[in-house]
Amino acid sequence: MKIAKNVRRPREKRGMTQEALAAKVDIHRVYLAKIETAVKAPSLDVLEKLTKALKVKVGELVE
Repeated sequence: MKIAKNVRRPREKRGMTQEALAAKVDIHRVYLAKIETAVKAPSLDVLEKLTKALKVKVGELVE
């Protein structure tokens, strides 16, 4: 799933840990790890929060 790479790359580019991003988005780190490994897909609410936290457009995460 491309969302996994598209979440991980900007997070790492910004030097953020999974813990930091998860806290900013108000989700558990394990849930974020599952998103980044394509085990789970983010809900629309979480997807929106991720775009704000990573300062990217929705299209950049789901393309």
